[in-house]
Amino acid sequence: MTKTKITPEEALAYHLEPRPGKYDVVASTPMATQRDLSLAYSPGVAVPVQAIADNPATAYDYTVKGNMVAVISNGTAILGMGNLGALASKPVMEGKAVLFKRFADVNAIDIELDTEDPEEIIKAVSLMGPTFGGINLEDIKAPECFIIEQRLKEIMDIPVFHDDQHGTAVICAAGLINALEISGKKIENCKIVLNGAGAAGIACLELIKTMGARHDNCLMCDTKGVIWQGRTEGMNQWKSAHAANTDARTLEDAMRGADVFLGVSAKGAVTPAMVASMADNPVIFAMANPDPEITPEEAHAVRPDAIVATGRSDYANQVNNVLGFPYLFRGALDIHARAINDEMKIACAKALAKLAREDVPDEVAMAYGRKLSFGRDYIIPTPFDPRLIYVIPPAVAKAGMDTGVARRPIVDLKGYEQSLKARMDPTASILQGIHARARQAQARMIFAEGDDPRVLRAAVAYQRAGLGKALVVGREADVREKLEASGLADAVRELEIVNAANSRHLDQYKDFLYQRLQRQGFDRHDVHRLAARDRHVFSALMLQHGHGDGLVTGATRKSAHVLSLINHVFDAKASDGAVGVTAVLHKGRIVLIADTLVQEWPEPEDLATIAIRAAGVARNLGLDPRVAFVSFSTFGYPVSERATKMHEAPKVLDGRKVDFEYEGEMTVDVALNPDVMAQYPFCRLSGPANVLVVPARHSASISVKLMQEMAGATVIGPILTGVKKPIQICSTNSTVNDILNMAVMAACKMG
Repeated sequence: MTKTKITPEEALAYHLEPRPGKYDVVASTPMATQRDLSLAYSPGVAVPVQAIADNPATAYDYTVKGNMVAVISNGTAILGMGNLGALASKPVMEGKAVLFKRFADVNAIDIELDTEDPEEIIKAVSLMGPTFGGINLEDIKAPECFIIEQRLKEIMDIPVFHDDQHGTAVICAAGLINALEISGKKIENCKIVLNGAGAAGIACLELIKTMGARHDNCLMCDTKGVIWQGRTEGMNQWKSAHAANTDARTLEDAMRGADVFLGVSAKGAVTPAMVASMADNPVIFAMANPDPEITPEEAHAVRPDAIVATGRSDYANQVNNVLGFPYLFRGALDIHARAINDEMKIACAKALAKLAREDVPDEVAMAYGRKLSFGRDYIIPTPFDPRLIYVIPPAVAKAGMDTGVARRPIVDLKGYEQSLKARMDPTASILQGIHARARQAQARMIFAEGDDPRVLRAAVAYQRAGLGKALVVGREADVREKLEASGLADAVRELEIVNAANSRHLDQYKDFLYQRLQRQGFDRHDVHRLAARDRHVFSALMLQHGHGDGLVTGATRKSAHVLSLINHVFDAKASDGAVGVTAVLHKGRIVLIADTLVQEWPEPEDLATIAIRAAGVARNLGLDPRVAFVSFSTFGYPVSERATKMHEAPKVLDGRKVDFEYEGEMTVDVALNPDVMAQYPFCRLSGPANVLVVPARHSASISVKLMQEMAGATVIGPILTGVKKPIQICSTNSTVNDILNMAVMAACKMG
């Protein structure tokens, strides 16, 4: 798989724009009127204050405590970068906070404590207990992290969880359960070697021993070799607890005949010779980041029978903490847990292992561009599996209830699963899936407007994200100058810059264009001017002749004008069946609106075609299409001359025998609100519509732009569909990210 390259400029821009940092705090209740404010603050707030004073457990009912986690660090062990201090750790902790929200809908706030004194941290965190439902400790160095976590667990009545320790341990345990099943071994019989006696390593070994591994079968190694009974050099109480009765003194000694290797140490710590000396069907978890102790290629070269996992997303079997901590906390918070205990961690590991053995949904396999099925290259679920949110927390919650740490047990676990499904944000997984498919496609993407800095930045991002090759149409000197001005001078040599003035294909392009346009009033001179001087036409000709796989344009000229130019090369008119579909993403919902680009005033036959094209885009996005023909009237009332064609369009589809749900005509609230839709029991839609076919291009445009400006919806499109080759047309106010998204759509052949 192609590696992703992220530049310092991109990373800083991501954290700077559109506002500094990575999250906002927004009100979840109305705040508009004087009455709202009187309820939110004085005098209304006095009522829940008294209720909590009378019964502290009601804090979970009347405040955010029950869905709020503190992400706390002092910056002494930042992401393998070391001790850079509390302030420098803030971007990491903000990132952790947004991962909680993204994957498990847990609200999280980052808190950086400017001290290296464990007693001060223990005091500070313990005093925050009333505010939070859980504490996630992060990037605190060993051995202080052990002292801090243990003491906080003893004195606080909410879960305290050091993710660097237990997060890694849980995912490692999940992978190990499946790896041992595949290799036909039992954990109690395995010889296990751990390299790296820090926080994560010690936690991994402790959890594995809790699951049945025998003490003297587990050899822990650090930079000075094996930790054996009687060793005094470089020891502490946490290492001593894992000292084994063994003659082995070096990692090389330990690896001989080992069934399992767990690495949380450093790049290159394991040699091919060490792997070769392991037992049959060895399990190797080389989890050092960013580079593993040994790469899967190196391990498999000497031991094809090895099952290998790493911490990296560009190899199979990624040990990724995001598979654990969001869901552990989700389950713990939902039972108002006093702690996250070993039983809850093991339940999480077993649920993850079980999920990896189940059939993988098509949309997950499609997102990763390959068939995923339980086996040596798939022992751990992928982080973007949508089932995680409703499979893992119930297992964690049940274990918490069974072990007595739940303040409020969940009676209806099935109902709980359904509530978790409702928390899922389909938009994020859809976008992730599209990007993964584009990365698999490796399309050569033509960026037509190489004179625009936004387009150039998007082209660089496309290539550096490992999505494929970026072909930029423009003059080399101009491209270089604009990239330098954008702080991307080093990207010039990475991009392929195509200039019509020195293209060896120009005569071929002109011959094609003349054949196409000679009976439309264009002579040879007109054709030369179009092919050689208009970058939109030249780019379309490149695509037509297979000199690129997709085309992105429209950032510098109005879309109608760009479409008219593309029509010189492709059949992209309404009469050709071309349609523009815009995806509107808002508050966890995605709705497609069509036609937003091509069809000015479609008649019933055209509306039926638009519905078919839009349903195709929906399926490409991983949605099951439910199409509503929307109008001013609902099922014939009130009678409206303009609504008649929307009434007729479903009848046209009836005759075309399509394989998706459709209904109409109806108002937008009937289409999108299940309670309103229920007033029409004869409606053929099984749920809210996710595709809206509107009466005209102007109403489509108004709808999309109103959602964008008033509601802050994310808009992707219009996605051009019904054209022979993948062409996507941006709007003139597109951001770099918008242009990149359109390139991804083209790469996925979304049209």
